Amino acid sequence: MAKKKLHRIINIGFVMVFFALITWGIFQLPRIVEAFYSTIVVSGAYLGIWMGLKVTLALTMAGALLGTFFGALICSMRMSNIRSLQILGQILVAVLRGTPVVMLLMFLYFFVFVGNYIEAMYVAMLGYGLNTGSHMAEIFRTSIEAINPREIEAARMLGFSRSRAFFFITLPQSWKIAKPIYESCIVSLIQWTSVAGYISVTELTRIVNGLGSRTGNPFFALFLGIVIYLGLAYTVRFIFWIDNKRGLAQ
Repeated sequence: MAKKKLHRIINIGFVMVFFALITWGIFQLPRIVEAFYSTIVVSGAYLGIWMGLKVTLALTMAGALLGTFFGALICSMRMSNIRSLQILGQILVAVLRGTPVVMLLMFLYFFVFVGNYIEAMYVAMLGYGLNTGSHMAEIFRTSIEAINPREIEAARMLGFSRSRAFFFITLPQSWKIAKPIYESCIVSLIQWTSVAGYISVTELTRIVNGLGSRTGNPFFALFLGIVIYLGLAYTVRFIFWIDNKRGLAQ
């Protein structure tokens, strides 16, 4: 009984605080709108945020495409019949998955490509592609291994070649299994792009931090940045949701 009363008191407290914040926001709304307008719109800060957003989108799309390619390549190595390729694939997955993204980017930029005059943007794309590929390789491998091998045997008995059995039997089913985790990987990639500023890539987070420092009022810049990242994440989820609905309709 004491625990139930305590939970009830806590819940009532949360509700009261929530409504108090809403009430405060309603009364302060004109001041908040005016401050937001002067900080983001009048100062022209929205132009910088737009430029940072484009860089973030470019990093995300390039990282997803390269990650899918590297993931398929590493997955094929992991599932190869050649022992040396299996070991190499395991090493790549262990190293790339175990290394923090920011350290991988700094290692590539300051050591691997130092003195080669390669733009930091392309180094970041490669770094995100490698890191994402190591995660996708395990996603692809586990989803393929989840397919019943008897289905492949049945397809081979019906005259399917090994490649046709893979593309018409294994790949469609494994993609259905991998799709939810693949979606989460893309959403995580959007968040990982926020550390590209460590190698002087002017992406969204770096723009937002700089804006907060220049204006002396970081709240609105950070709030807008959070809203944009949430919008990107839920846009990805919406795209996959539409794809799932389309697949169910077919």
